[in-house]
Amino acid sequence: MRATPLKAQNAQNPLSRRHLLRALGGGAAAAALAGCGVPAAYVGPGERAARDRSAADHRLTFANWPLYIDTDEDDKSKRPTLDAFTKSTGISVTYTEEINDNDEFFGKISPALMNHQATGRDIVVVSDWMAARFVRLGWVQEMDRARQTNVAKYLDPQLTSPAFDEGRLHSVPWQSGITGIAYNKKRLGREIKHTADLWDPRLAGKVTLLSGLDESFALLMQGDGVDVTRWTADDFHRMCDRVEKQVHKKQIRRFTGNDYIKDLSTGDVLACQAYSGDVIQLQADNPDIEFVVPEEGAELWAESMMVPNLARHKANAEALIDYYYDPHVAAELAVWVNYVCPVPAAREILAASKDKDRAEIAEDPLVFPDAEMRQRLAIARDITSEERMEFAKRWNAIVGL
Repeated sequence: MRATPLKAQNAQNPLSRRHLLRALGGGAAAAALAGCGVPAAYVGPGERAARDRSAADHRLTFANWPLYIDTDEDDKSKRPTLDAFTKSTGISVTYTEEINDNDEFFGKISPALMNHQATGRDIVVVSDWMAARFVRLGWVQEMDRARQTNVAKYLDPQLTSPAFDEGRLHSVPWQSGITGIAYNKKRLGREIKHTADLWDPRLAGKVTLLSGLDESFALLMQGDGVDVTRWTADDFHRMCDRVEKQVHKKQIRRFTGNDYIKDLSTGDVLACQAYSGDVIQLQADNPDIEFVVPEEGAELWAESMMVPNLARHKANAEALIDYYYDPHVAAELAVWVNYVCPVPAAREILAASKDKDRAEIAEDPLVFPDAEMRQRLAIARDITSEERMEFAKRWNAIVGL
């Protein structure tokens, strides 16, 4: 069945898995570390590995976001796919739901990493724009793909080589998703097909945008016809000019984190920037909610697993990562989290199910995008460390952070 426990919990306490870039202070601190101004923060390839204890010590520690894994319907403390991994390999997993915000988590573990110390974690999951910082700083280890035959065989081709990690040597997507537009079709009385539809005067005061710079900019640029795989500073400032104009016209009700879910549910907002996985959950309660990938395109993103420097159980971590790329396991995860599955082969597993709800997930383009939708999806190039201070300052001034 669909992830009813996740749906219910999201409605009560929304948690963004691609959370806002908070105030300039947090983002600026991260940007300063990632930039050229702090060369001591960089760790060279020869200093990243510790003696691997995996062969003798059959365990690992996995840090992830809340509500991002399957749980037993009768006992929420049990996670069936993790339990099955332990049973088949003998490797026990300490699973922590400690990541609530990318910048917050960066601040939590960066002192250890920049000082060449172990973090106590063998796998961490962060959004790819944050993963880019870790890779640039040399804070994560290259994985041994010889140990990860499932990853090599089944990883979604559209996610195999992001600009920040060519060949995906340091990162493997945990889940993926789409930043597009959600709207209440019944209340609005028409379809939305273009990003520019958000600026319709009839929607004045009924539109929200995401507050996080990294979460919001790509879709807005795509609405201007920009190729976000190679956008420029001029493209960024032109997008900001447009948004600033809409703010002054009071077209935009406010800028949000994941609390757009409540606004859309209550009808206070009729159209908003949104994440595909959240909308699947909303649709379970309100079938009038629609999610659209605009004709100009939308951003495909991922939140990825990485092995931090000096992790003590690297081989165990690589085994767990590869385990989740078994299509049968990936299918179980897809049923629960409802984001874009990074293992397209899992679709066939679900489609063959005799369970109606599971079979329906195989046909959901927000979990398994079809070829037509994929043509409109793009992975935006990352904001570089040199750009971040300037761009964050301008965006946060517009948003009011």
